[in-house]
Amino acid sequence: MADLRINLAGIEAPNPFWLASAPPTNTGYQVQRAFEAGWGGAVWKTLGEPIINTSARFAAVHFNGQRVAGFNNIELITDRPLEVNLKEIYETKKRFPNHALIASLMVEPKREKWHEIVKRVEDVGVDGLELNFGCPHGMAERGMGAASGQQPDLVEMQTMWAKEAAKTPVIVKLTPNITDITVTARHAVLGGADAISMINTINSLAGVDIHSWQTIPHVAGKGAHGGYCGPAVKPIALNMVAECARNPQVGVPISGIGGISTWQDAVEFMLMGATGVQICTAAMHHGFRIVEEMIDGLNNYLDDKGIASVMELVGKSVPRYSNWGDLDLNYRVVARINTETCINCNKCHIACEDTSHQCIDMLTGDSGKYLQVREEDCVGCNLCSIVCPVDGAIEMVEAAPAGAPMSWNDRQRTLAKLNAGAAEMEAV
Repeated sequence: MADLRINLAGIEAPNPFWLASAPPTNTGYQVQRAFEAGWGGAVWKTLGEPIINTSARFAAVHFNGQRVAGFNNIELITDRPLEVNLKEIYETKKRFPNHALIASLMVEPKREKWHEIVKRVEDVGVDGLELNFGCPHGMAERGMGAASGQQPDLVEMQTMWAKEAAKTPVIVKLTPNITDITVTARHAVLGGADAISMINTINSLAGVDIHSWQTIPHVAGKGAHGGYCGPAVKPIALNMVAECARNPQVGVPISGIGGISTWQDAVEFMLMGATGVQICTAAMHHGFRIVEEMIDGLNNYLDDKGIASVMELVGKSVPRYSNWGDLDLNYRVVARINTETCINCNKCHIACEDTSHQCIDMLTGDSGKYLQVREEDCVGCNLCSIVCPVDGAIEMVEAAPAGAPMSWNDRQRTLAKLNAGAAEMEAV
């Protein structure tokens, strides 16, 4: 079997599957149950000055028969006394010394506050610290969470304050509610961050009840924006992880978070630069034992690929991720329909005819009606293969390129040289 152990900025864990700082890591009882089930690590629910949480606090977006395609919450940090949390952290780490146990922290942007809480949690034996600069609701209104995480100077300064007192690795958790997450990532690194984690939840309103006109959820008839997570946010999270992984000014390990529900999702995040992953919604939906399938699936995948260690996956796809301007504009694929597996539902024809490039013809042959792509008119948009309900019925195949490889940036550079040459000739 492959070696599933990871090392994230000096924090070791028996596998890359960690529980994120959230309701599943609220107590020692829960975290210990998770470790018994096989989770490699856990980030304790954010510690700070205890608050009062609302009732109700969760909502979900269900789509096309799938429960919890997206998840929304207006819950805040721990509502239990710090002393109680610290006692349970100590007991949990003592019982599970080989599992990664990280303390998530959030305090006012004051140097002495960071020094105090860092020392207190490290005294009970945590393996590392995660600074929560991402919570988008409730705490942000108090100047913490995303309110700090959206200001690069505050990210840098507070990271520096935490590092002044810290003896264990410091992970900075970033908010996605920002134009360019690499900016705050760079400032976290400037402040001394040993690693970064992303993404925290996205500003959202789960819905409105069209009968009562109440927001979902509502608290005594009033609602507020919350944090959005779950499978629906995975593409957003994956992009932000990739952007930071390929940025040479970031250059620290990444803990990937956002919509990870399966071992396949974890592999994608690791290929795009994450050293390990944190999971919340999937555990809340299905329970802690989902990690068993994740571990088995990852083991089988690595064995099938002949990969000895899961750490070999980290960043392997990052060199393939680039700017749009560097893509080859002469590369060409076309759709090809397999008439033997096609069920003639005509979804591809309708999609192409109404919303794409009108290049799928409905024809009649000896065996009846069939669909065929006019490949000379196909632009390779992939839409037909996306809407097709039968796997493999439509294949996107490489066609002869339109010419030598050429990107938009290549074209602009060539035009600039030609214009410069013309200007020189005119000057002469």
